[in-house]
Amino acid sequence: MRADRRTRQGGGTRAPGTGGARGEIVAVTTETATVHRLAPAVAARLLGVVLCLVAAVILASTLAIAVLDLHTVFLLVPVLLTVAVLVGCWWAWRTRGWVMRMTAEGYRVQWVRGVGVASGRWKDVEDAVTMTVAEAPVVVLRLRDGRTTTIPVQMLAVDREAFVRDVQDHLQRGHGLRKL
Repeated sequence: MRADRRTRQGGGTRAPGTGGARGEIVAVTTETATVHRLAPAVAARLLGVVLCLVAAVILASTLAIAVLDLHTVFLLVPVLLTVAVLVGCWWAWRTRGWVMRMTAEGYRVQWVRGVGVASGRWKDVEDAVTMTVAEAPVVVLRLRDGRTTTIPVQMLAVDREAFVRDVQDHLQRGHGLRKL
């Protein structure tokens, strides 16, 4: 599975040095971000936890309705709550379901416990190495000040080698190096 590439374009409406002439394009900036999303297996585990919690709420509501001898229409409340929770989970997955986002300037990591430095500039990264931590493959970005960013590759919906190549490409471009 490939990483998502998103491009955002924008620009001003005044040309530099023209004293504010309207309707002229100042500059068009293009920022391309490489986004590596959460692996489907990890997402399924998270959704399983959410569904177990929702099932517990529905069970507790059903028992409360039976004990208190309430009308069964009150079961609509936990069902509607379940629908709202699942829609909220879908929205969170859709908008914030990425683990690592890399731009030309730097990177940002989320959803990883023990990541170390969650964001940084490529110019601050000394090198990137692969290693195994707790029997899981990780990519470690070592910063110039001695801190590190640890990314467990199994959390990503991408092949390990492709991810490492992508990180190396961004790191080289961030240091101003070009491929031969």
